[in-house]
Amino acid sequence: MKQIFALACVLIAACTYAQDCKNYYYLQNNKTVEMSIYDKKGDVNGRLVYTISGVTNSGGLTTANVQSQMFDKKGKTLAKASSVMKCNGGIMMINMKMTMPIPQTEQSSQANVKAEEFYLEYPVNMGKGDELKEGTLSMDMENNGIPQSVNMTIFDRKVEDKEKITTTAGSWDCYKISYKSKMSIKMMGVGVPVNMEGTEWYAPGFGVVKTLNKHGGTEITSIK
Repeated sequence: MKQIFALACVLIAACTYAQDCKNYYYLQNNKTVEMSIYDKKGDVNGRLVYTISGVTNSGGLTTANVQSQMFDKKGKTLAKASSVMKCNGGIMMINMKMTMPIPQTEQSSQANVKAEEFYLEYPVNMGKGDELKEGTLSMDMENNGIPQSVNMTIFDRKVEDKEKITTTAGSWDCYKISYKSKMSIKMMGVGVPVNMEGTEWYAPGFGVVKTLNKHGGTEITSIK
């Protein structure tokens, strides 16, 4: 659970029209994208796998169904999530449900999960010093009759610089984006606040290739 919340803020630009959206990895039909998860010491302790399907383009809006799975370093499934990604008018919109995968346990398989559709936006044009829109997620669960809720806001998103990032999957010229997040996890009326700061590196026209926060980070390592 700690690992999942540490990655809750793991969270794309340069497309003028919807047809340009096809280069974003979240919008490449039948692709599988893998990201390695690192702890704060830089050691690999898991991976995230995204499977993309059902890509459609209608009226300038491109959408895709994305299934994600989180695995620990032994290959055990820790969490799953599913959502719809969008790209419209050059703005890439990441469904914030992807930032909060549902833990996979015997109990959670019986959980009733409801989450409103909120998207984190990456504009078509950005530059150093720009401030990006914040995003908010509200999610309610009922797990074996016990109500739980999660409220998270990602805010103070700023474009800090431009850097080249190289991983085993390739090299990209990326924008370095800093952000802050605040999250409240409530169970049986008792709330637990969680605040974090993080950084992500995102390649225009492709997507986020690396993230970092005090708990560790992720980076893209494979596209199939």
